[in-house]
Amino acid sequence: MAIYFSSVPEPALGADRLRRQLTFTLKRSMGVLHHSSATLRFFGDDLVPETLTTLLGVAPSEAIVKGQEIVGRSTGVVRIAQTGSWRLNAERREPEDLESQVFELLGQVTDDLRVWESLSRYKPNLFCGIFMAGSNDGLPLSSRALRSLGQRGIALDLDIYDSSD
Repeated sequence: MAIYFSSVPEPALGADRLRRQLTFTLKRSMGVLHHSSATLRFFGDDLVPETLTTLLGVAPSEAIVKGQEIVGRSTGVVRIAQTGSWRLNAERREPEDLESQVFELLGQVTDDLRVWESLSRYKPNLFCGIFMAGSNDGLPLSSRALRSLGQRGIALDLDIYDSSD
């Protein structure tokens, strides 16, 4: 893979535009992932979904209290939740655009780092489904996205699915 940079700086290119241009160049040379999904998740036996909703400032896509009955969507099988959970889904992106999903989710919740510190016991994570289109696809994430997750104590959990699956 070769990446070429002009030796003449373009003052009209802002940092964000330059990042998008570099990301496009990298993805084009590595292959474009088919699609991505992302969910901000919290888990805990003492998790009270209403409390997290108040602290985070947004209603979840799905929330469950420990001991709650859960009916399988496709099977209809009833099971009991072993722990509580609070989940916020980003819109699916096709082709993949995990970067925008990170900021879509973080843009909906509080940016108060004291709140995030108080929620650390629920081990927040960003669960991402990455679906490959070929055998050598790539996934860049900017330092800004990684820093935003790290400041809030959000672990990045990637499930990567091969195109032959």
